[in-house]
Amino acid sequence: MKLALVGIGKIALDQHVPALADSPDWDLAATVSRQGRVEGVEAFTRIEDMLAARPEIGTVSLCLPPLPRFAAAQAVLRAGRHLMLEKPPGATLAEVHALADLAAAQGVSLYATWHSRMAHAVAAAKRWLAGGTIREGRIIWHEDVRKWHPGQDWIFEAGGMGVFDPGINALSILTEILPMPVHLAEADLDFPANRQAPIAARLDFAQGISADFDFRQEGRQTWDMEFVTDAGRLALRMGGNLLEIDGAAAGGEDSIMGEYPALYAQMARLVRAGASEVDLAPMVLVADAFTLGRRNTVEAFEF
Repeated sequence: MKLALVGIGKIALDQHVPALADSPDWDLAATVSRQGRVEGVEAFTRIEDMLAARPEIGTVSLCLPPLPRFAAAQAVLRAGRHLMLEKPPGATLAEVHALADLAAAQGVSLYATWHSRMAHAVAAAKRWLAGGTIREGRIIWHEDVRKWHPGQDWIFEAGGMGVFDPGINALSILTEILPMPVHLAEADLDFPANRQAPIAARLDFAQGISADFDFRQEGRQTWDMEFVTDAGRLALRMGGNLLEIDGAAAGGEDSIMGEYPALYAQMARLVRAGASEVDLAPMVLVADAFTLGRRNTVEAFEF
């Protein structure tokens, strides 16, 4: 099936393009980007031009930042093409609800992806936790924004999500593996004095689970979550790719390279089945954090 990739930045080049190159389902037939290019693939600078010029491309994958994504997504759906959204699926919940309604009206597939749910050990963790009682849990998600988003000022603009750009990955795993829903009780958000989105956040859930997100980590990056249950202790390391049970290795793989191939395989299944998948649970928790969170002003941040 032919697919167009929109937004040829770091994440597209690092993850989407290699996944598509190896996919048995997809042919990367066009790109849309103001600057980025993929060698050997027809490039457009405006999504409207691509949609008009290439009617045989039935699916579009959007890798744009959240703020400009909605208009592009609407254009894709109105043109009758299937649509795959990089996380988070939009800048606001209302936008994504509108896209889901539009996709249904157009009879096309919409896939709001959460790549961290495809990490190697997530499914096994979900099976192990099923039916159990969780007594407490802790998430530590610390990474270096300068490494993963070099010079990308949009991430600290209003609507850019700040530390919740990686933090929502943790929340996507949390809402996938737990045997019960969670809701936020309180939050503290640290905003740099010169920015409109938080650089760190601490969340407490009513179910006895806490989360600590920080965009200022240097050196080794930390993407861990641990749970104490009535059956023992479970930990997910490396962003959900390594599983530990009671401190011993219990499966997974120390690599994130399988996540995006799994996303594109799922998109192929959805298109062939005429189905959509739009789970907004992680995004609801982020919205609640902005609603409930106490705002703290911290040192100004520059790339």
